Amino acid sequence: MTVAYIPSPKHGVIDIGPLPLHAYGLMLAIGVLVAAKVAETRWKRRGRDPQEFAAIVVPVVISGVIGARIYHLFTGYNWSEGGLVGTFQIWKGGLSIWGAVGGGLIALIVLGRRRKLDTLVLMDVIAPGVVLAQAIGRWGNYFNQELFGRPTKLPWALEIDRAHRPPGYLTQTTFHPTFLYESLWCLLVFGTLLFVERRFALKRGQTFALYVAMYTFGRIWFEALRIDDATHIFGVRFNLLLSIVLCVFGTIWFVWLGRRPRAETDSGKSPIRIDTPAP
Repeated sequence: MTVAYIPSPKHGVIDIGPLPLHAYGLMLAIGVLVAAKVAETRWKRRGRDPQEFAAIVVPVVISGVIGARIYHLFTGYNWSEGGLVGTFQIWKGGLSIWGAVGGGLIALIVLGRRRKLDTLVLMDVIAPGVVLAQAIGRWGNYFNQELFGRPTKLPWALEIDRAHRPPGYLTQTTFHPTFLYESLWCLLVFGTLLFVERRFALKRGQTFALYVAMYTFGRIWFEALRIDDATHIFGVRFNLLLSIVLCVFGTIWFVWLGRRPRAETDSGKSPIRIDTPAP
């Protein structure tokens, strides 16, 4: 018997007077707002015009939400249970971070090039905000009682109602709180990114590459713990394989960027060049 455990909320809806507010959507909204504020502040500190960032932030967020939902529909959505109507019910969960980053990144690159902005600098600027948003957004899974890990009797085990337990685990009551593990890991990644930026002279793109490598390294272990239904390849969770690939890619990319000649400063601005008069 588990002596101590983390209780789960009975429902994921917060009633504010006559207005029902879904906690999952609230956590996502807070995460997006925090990420946008952090990114805008970092953009301004690099001597950039805040209006440049403000002009692209909304399309990037929208593209991220669309990408997050599309990815989930093809990798984890239960079509027989949710049907076509369920594809639009994002407040019930089902927004993948892979799709969110992918969709947002595509919009960021396209808009950045159209407006002649340095895309690597943009990626560096948003990386800490994105991982901080992930730390906040994971608490939406807590309110929905979803994406938990294998059964455990540890003191920080998460109590899950019978209705939310997957087949084969109906007699188990407490599980690994992978939402909490990932949230704490994201906070660690956030702090590490800021520390490394201040301690070392990173080159353009390295902050984002470090974010990819660090986040996916942690995600490998969280995916290995999870027991929810997911797409498998060769008997292994697809998201676990993707985490491994992206972790290796992010690490190699970080090293490669670090070995490139420093043609520009870490702020993304071209260095001042003083031309000496010809003799």
